Amino acid sequence: MASKLFPYRLTGILLPALLLVAWAGQALAEPVPLPSLNIGVGTASTPGQVSTTIQIFLLLTVLSLAPSLLIMTTSFTRIVVVLSFLRTAMGTQQAPSNQIILALAMFLTFFIMTPVWQQINKDAYQPYRAGTISQDQAFERAVKPLRTFMLSQTREKDLALFVSLSKQARPKNADDIPTLTIIPAFMISELRTAFQIGFLIYIPFIVVDMVVASVLMSMGMMMLPPVMISLPFKILLFVLVDGWGLVIGSLVKSFG
Repeated sequence: MASKLFPYRLTGILLPALLLVAWAGQALAEPVPLPSLNIGVGTASTPGQVSTTIQIFLLLTVLSLAPSLLIMTTSFTRIVVVLSFLRTAMGTQQAPSNQIILALAMFLTFFIMTPVWQQINKDAYQPYRAGTISQDQAFERAVKPLRTFMLSQTREKDLALFVSLSKQARPKNADDIPTLTIIPAFMISELRTAFQIGFLIYIPFIVVDMVVASVLMSMGMMMLPPVMISLPFKILLFVLVDGWGLVIGSLVKSFG
């Protein structure tokens, strides 16, 4: 019975495949329309056309620099450095992977920076979109929340360093400090804070490594790598104390 049904089953499998091949051959035989893109430099008839072209180029430039702005002016630097320290201290090599660390740092950055971006949207973007303020006024209003955030996380010593390096007059208050002076000072302060948190993260894992190495040496098992024994204990310790919750909670609260 099965042998009699086999030709019908084979036909039921081959027929749709042949129809699909025939349809694909017909589609390939017909010319496929391709979109055309023309890029050229023409003569502008009005000053508004020149202004629009310049705005488009400036927009493309800002979009190309967006990743750098995200790193330099937000909490991304501190978060990604601390998470990298955590992975190195645990000794898990590529677990979690770089993609996971970057994605987690990015979404934590969005979570932390949401109040700042909401204020920019409310004070700068929406009025500019409604046409109630000019482009220069929108830029000044957009920079102000970012400056406030960066100044709140920047050490005075780092800020004084770049003020002195810029060889400018001593500012009377925070409003007189240029934004290009605040950004590098903010990044150095973020790196310093991230290294301090990373040092604190390293301490418990170093203690576990030292205890395991001492026990193995006292047992005469000097040929056994201590990392093979200490790694499961470090992972177990990290899970039992809810390490991810502690680290992420401390990172978010450090920006408060």
